[in-house]
Amino acid sequence: MSTKVREVTPEVRADMLLSGAQFIDAFRVDVGASAINAREACSRMVLDGPRWIDALLRLRNILVTPFGLKTSGEGAPAPHGVIGLFPVIDETPERLVAGFDDSHLDFRIVVDVAGAAANRQVTSTTLVRTHNLLGRTYLRLIMPFHKLVVRSMMGRITEPAR
Repeated sequence: MSTKVREVTPEVRADMLLSGAQFIDAFRVDVGASAINAREACSRMVLDGPRWIDALLRLRNILVTPFGLKTSGEGAPAPHGVIGLFPVIDETPERLVAGFDDSHLDFRIVVDVAGAAANRQVTSTTLVRTHNLLGRTYLRLIMPFHKLVVRSMMGRITEPAR
């Protein structure tokens, strides 16, 4: 089984998940015969992450506070709970949709588990819709880190459960 995380063409209905999304990308990792579901995959991605990701998130929260943007743990109650800082919007064993809407942008993370029993794959898709100059600027600023962070998080799916 390969643990290589690769960027793939997004295969989600963006109009159904976040209508008007201006940014969308997707990454996939093979998980072999693992019986993992979407919640477990998402939990492995975002919980107990590397310290450098936690440091980036703390820095982000410090920098956005003066602009009135949401920080980790803020927001409306999530219908399916929260995984890390991501409110879960919708969930089945095969798909988990998380994210929130803010004044500058809205985002969704979609974790899909698919494939035959011996050749399962997990795909993480990110969608973003900006609302204003602040949102567009924020998106441009985080892009250099986005792919690095997602690749690191996706690589953790194949690690043993904690």
